[in-house]
Amino acid sequence: MIFLAATTVKVKEPKRSRALVRQETIASYLFLLPSLIFFLGFVIYPMILCVVTSFFDSTMNRADIFVGLANYKELFADKIFLGALKNTFIIVIVSVPVTCAFSLWVSSAIVDLPEWATSLFRCVFYLPVVTGSVAVTVVWKWMYNNYYGIFNYLGKSLGLIDKNINWLGDERFALGCIILILLTTSVGQPIVLYVSALGNVDQSIVEAAEVDGATDFQCFWKIKWPAIMPTTLYILVITTINSFQCFALIQLLTSGGPNHSTDTIMYYIYYTAFKLYRYGYGNAMGVVLAIIIAILSAIQFKVGNQNN
Repeated sequence: MIFLAATTVKVKEPKRSRALVRQETIASYLFLLPSLIFFLGFVIYPMILCVVTSFFDSTMNRADIFVGLANYKELFADKIFLGALKNTFIIVIVSVPVTCAFSLWVSSAIVDLPEWATSLFRCVFYLPVVTGSVAVTVVWKWMYNNYYGIFNYLGKSLGLIDKNINWLGDERFALGCIILILLTTSVGQPIVLYVSALGNVDQSIVEAAEVDGATDFQCFWKIKWPAIMPTTLYILVITTINSFQCFALIQLLTSGGPNHSTDTIMYYIYYTAFKLYRYGYGNAMGVVLAIIIAILSAIQFKVGNQNN
């Protein structure tokens, strides 16, 4: 009984200790305050303003006029927007699986190389990521040039084409050219992440499976793949978001042409808001794009968590 009574006695926390914790908490929030103000002012407030403005006919030199859901109704009757939506989904459907699969294949091939070789390959593949998008685009624009571009030169030299092709000016090839550039500039980060994830797989389990007669594919599918699933989920979500937000390539190479064949939602938002000055209509597109990205990301997280 004496022991039980002793265990129920609560030790009072010293007042000085509580004051110290309170001071540390206040100091922590004060350090976070500048970032919080920036986040609220430049992220949260514009998001709220975007949603609110999407219900107005908003333009320059005139007061906003409330139109309710008229902007959203117009969206789904707008053939250019629907074409941009289609092009955006084509970019996502092609680029996301190819980027993830190619990155995983390259990472699996280089992770077991000597450390200097692995670092070299990571540097080579990551270089387009840290290089300015304008510089990369200028190089690709030269390669696609229909008079002296390297693609036309190699195609004619190898007998693959009879005459020069206007790669960026032909509706049949323009979107594919954009996707090719996007792929080459998107694999750097996934390769770095996959190399790190594969390097953290417990090698003792892999070696034990190999001793038991497991093939390389079985070791990968049964041991390595489940271990890198969180990394794969992150790469899928980030690559999907980046693909939906494809803008710089379109702006610098085709401006949505020819005949709107390379329009994406992001570029059409820019064109509508900053060329036509229809801010409310452009914000309505932004809201739709945000909803699409949120739904796809939620589905990816759901599927990824089930597989884990």
